[in-house]
Amino acid sequence: MSLPAHGRPAEEILDALRALREEDLPTHGGKLFAYVYDPGLADLDELTLRAHGLSAATNGLDPTAFPSLLRMENDIVAAAAGLLGGDRATVGNVTSGGTESVLLAVKAARDARPDVTAPRIVLPSSAHPAFAKAGAYLRVALDVVPVDPQTLRVSTVDIENAIGPDTVLVVASAPAYPHGVLDPVPAIAAAAARHGVRCHVDACFGGWLLPFWRELGVAGEAFDLTVPGVTSISVDLHKYAYCPKGVSVLLHRTAQLRAPQYFGYAGWPGYGLVNATVASTRPGGPIAAAWATLQRIGHDGYRTLAARTLEATRGLHEAVRAVPDLRTLLPEPESSVVAFTGGSTVDVFVVADALAAQGWHIQPQMAFDGIPRTAHLTVTAAVAPHVASFAGALDAAVAAARAAGPAIAELPPLDPAALTPDTVARMAAALGLDLAAGHPTQGMAGINAVLDAAPVAVREKLLTAVLDLLQRPSPQL
Repeated sequence: MSLPAHGRPAEEILDALRALREEDLPTHGGKLFAYVYDPGLADLDELTLRAHGLSAATNGLDPTAFPSLLRMENDIVAAAAGLLGGDRATVGNVTSGGTESVLLAVKAARDARPDVTAPRIVLPSSAHPAFAKAGAYLRVALDVVPVDPQTLRVSTVDIENAIGPDTVLVVASAPAYPHGVLDPVPAIAAAAARHGVRCHVDACFGGWLLPFWRELGVAGEAFDLTVPGVTSISVDLHKYAYCPKGVSVLLHRTAQLRAPQYFGYAGWPGYGLVNATVASTRPGGPIAAAWATLQRIGHDGYRTLAARTLEATRGLHEAVRAVPDLRTLLPEPESSVVAFTGGSTVDVFVVADALAAQGWHIQPQMAFDGIPRTAHLTVTAAVAPHVASFAGALDAAVAAARAAGPAIAELPPLDPAALTPDTVARMAAALGLDLAAGHPTQGMAGINAVLDAAPVAVREKLLTAVLDLLQRPSPQL
């Protein structure tokens, strides 16, 4: 029941929670290549749970009331700044995740230019949708520059040509999530600086990993605050810092650049309100858990984890390249992403289902603007011992996909306005998705094929309608 008539015993509640969790994908063990980041450290969960519990009742709304949170936040920011080329002038804040960091970077850039009445952002098409979300929330328009469908790279000339008098922010990624490609940050930042525009580097994915890869000898252009023209950078600690969800850090080169990020209000009879982040109430538990994680692992520990991740990434990349029916999108991995396609011989959506049947979970990605549908693997340190096992599973999955043939290849014309919840529910049921149960009954290949075949506007409508149907109380409650 959603609210029991009487309180239940603690162990009964925990048993119910354990039963619910049995439906989830595995968060540990190196077999889930998206959504979670597993370092494979046996004692880390217990430490972070205890640290979270010690600060669970605290509130970062007022740092003078809970100075422990202020100290831990400043320590976390200092660690991020030290890793990402900051200096004594660098400032920053802990946020709830990469999307909040992006929202705040966009807000600061927008509010720093009160002379611009119709602000705009210039960004590659491979940039994270968090920027589109920020634009929608903050009424900032996007000027999207396509990436080359062969190289997956954006032209810096095209980026600079897109900068106009109303541009308040230029974006680069380190790396872009879909295929793990690093944008040419020095050239993009220089272009932004020539026009007097801020440049934000979205290093949410790679910011806590790539510095350690550089220490291990992996070549690559600079992307952090050592690059002239970079004014802010974001890095998620719940990714390769292996902290619990959700903790990110937004750094600004100077306090002056951060100033428009703040929101202050005193026009009411209550307490004086000032916020550095979107939220007012800020739970202390995630901050404490992140602080404890950084203290537990340390620089040498992160270097070791980065080496394991590098080994696993290279191993998976070679495992994919060894399969004749598959093709990696990059000749060599630039970050901890392995992305591959099956071309005309094998449907990667069917491969994903066949891998899931063996206990391996990868992330399908739709075709876009000349880039084929792909399978995405986010590689973590926990994957390293399992590369050979994955290679065998991949061979079997490709053989099964070859025998099964492609998923649904064509989609009749659909009007986004006609995609009511009832219509989408019927479509989902026909494809094996039980929206009441919240998970597929016959695999996801057909559903992904429908999304892949749909125009972007229809795709967005379908995704929204499915989520709307999923997020409804069960009729029996």
